[in-house]
Amino acid sequence: MAGPLTGVRVLEFAGSAPTAFVGTVLSGLGADVVRVDRAPAAPGGERPPENPLSRGRRSVALDLKSPEGIEQALALVERADILVEGYRPGVADRLGVGPEAVLARNPRLVYGRLSGWGGRGEWAGQGEWAGRAAHDLAVLALTGALDTDPATGAPVPPPTAYLSSFAGGANAHVHGLLAALHERERSGRGQVVDTALADGAALIATLIHQWRAVPGNHTVTDAPHYTFYAAADGLYLAVAAIEPRLYQNLLEQLGLTEDDALPDRADPVAWPALRALIADRFATRDRAHWVKLFDAVDAGVAPVLTAEEAAEHHQLAARGAFVEVGDTVQPAPASRFDRTPADAPGRAPLPGEHTDEVLTEWSQASR
Repeated sequence: MAGPLTGVRVLEFAGSAPTAFVGTVLSGLGADVVRVDRAPAAPGGERPPENPLSRGRRSVALDLKSPEGIEQALALVERADILVEGYRPGVADRLGVGPEAVLARNPRLVYGRLSGWGGRGEWAGQGEWAGRAAHDLAVLALTGALDTDPATGAPVPPPTAYLSSFAGGANAHVHGLLAALHERERSGRGQVVDTALADGAALIATLIHQWRAVPGNHTVTDAPHYTFYAAADGLYLAVAAIEPRLYQNLLEQLGLTEDDALPDRADPVAWPALRALIADRFATRDRAHWVKLFDAVDAGVAPVLTAEEAAEHHQLAARGAFVEVGDTVQPAPASRFDRTPADAPGRAPLPGEHTDEVLTEWSQASR
């Protein structure tokens, strides 16, 4: 491998698409990424279609439910610089590869947790939804990230700037800058980091390429179990009940049973009829009724909130997802650090507000 992260060892515990993407990004910057997979039921066989979310790393198969497998994983931990896992909160701890266990074996390890609603620990702001499924539609809905159609009030996809300018360009540029900073510790030299919005947008489309590589696969963006529904008061809820368990919980809370002759959700031809049934049920009560009902059940359902409403939601408040900056409420910095927490962001400066202060301070600072 070559790149600014050459020499950095990353241990990736397979489990979620976002975690896999982290591994793909770090591998692309030159890190030696080793993914811990479950042992296949039948070793060997035909090679699966190329998966861009799995590229650029090596894989080890370990049984993390056995003492031997855990010890093998901890032996890898001792040689790793970074560990990344995307389990639901508590799973890694129960397996024996949580922070306490691995940091005891390697105190220099950087332990990365990527979850839907937040991890364990008071410093992390776990919240009541920490163990729930967090599919993209529900996350966008709850955080106030969705826009609405001025004419109908219906939710619409996020502005394209999210994907190209921010998620694609800016985030990719941050990755590159941090990687170059790490490389400078070895070489003592700086370098140019050139990032295009097009580069980043193409990279975050990795999941789309994975879907296309699977014969017969399709996206679920128009499925009745992954869409928006209006309540009786015209306010909306997002439904992201992809897994069978979530879908069953959805039907139970809506009072839909086999007696209702439910269309088969696995058949796209039946989707319009199924969507109409679900829409009719949601339209019988106000959003507040459904929010209270689904707040107690993990069914992949979340209200579509405004930014102001999102800041007051109990899960995001527990997480500290929003902060007060001056006289406004704004999104907080994203990652939480257990040992070196960051201060709250300061107010935006006026142009030239700190000219004299900075010129004096930096002239006296050492390189």
